[in-house]
Amino acid sequence: MSTTFQIWRGDKGSGAFKEYQTDVAEGMVVLDAVLQIQAEQAFDLAVRWNCKAGKCGSCSAEVNGQPRLMCMTRMNQLPAGEAVTIEPMRAFPHIRDLVTDVSWNFAVKKRITPFTPRPPDAPDGTWRIAQEDVDRVQEFRKCIECFLCQDVCHVLRDHRLHDRFVGPRFLIYAAALEMHPLDNENRIADLREAGGIGYCNITKCCTKVCPESITITDNGIIPLKERVVDEFYDPVRKLLRVFRS
Repeated sequence: MSTTFQIWRGDKGSGAFKEYQTDVAEGMVVLDAVLQIQAEQAFDLAVRWNCKAGKCGSCSAEVNGQPRLMCMTRMNQLPAGEAVTIEPMRAFPHIRDLVTDVSWNFAVKKRITPFTPRPPDAPDGTWRIAQEDVDRVQEFRKCIECFLCQDVCHVLRDHRLHDRFVGPRFLIYAAALEMHPLDNENRIADLREAGGIGYCNITKCCTKVCPESITITDNGIIPLKERVVDEFYDPVRKLLRVFRS
């Protein structure tokens, strides 16, 4: 079946949609169609991809206006008979065609205080931890860093507050560290200030687009917000600080 694709073509923020027609077979995903167009019609089309299995996070784009992995978006999931629009992620600087510069994310990650384990608590020099504590943070470690959650977040996508807010991906990264049963570091002040956690208004849009089904908002961001509130806004703690000073 022949399908129309509107693919964004251009460099460094400028460009326009260009229309292509290609045959779509049963079982194809959006990335299949894009690579077919690249091979047969648009030889210089820039598109980033790697594993084609939903595990590398490379082929993130916006399909019909929604942040998605192209390799995990089946053509039969899209409205039949309608043109498919494909454009680069909007939250990051545009490089060319469907490729964006996501290096800001890696710079943010470097600023977060790394895992700092407490001293071993067993005679053999190891640690003892409860399985339920391990299970709590294991979910966050499924992240493939596709940055779809960053792209859909209105703080970054619409308001462009990259200098004040680290985004849901790195709030989850911080949650994996803060809630780790062996970690001995306190990142709460950093989350409030440099991390800008107060900008998140928990709309759960990041959770909706996560290809790994991580419960970003409820299991990660909200518990971190509660810790910030307890530390800086709890009236009892404020009184205790006054009496101690």
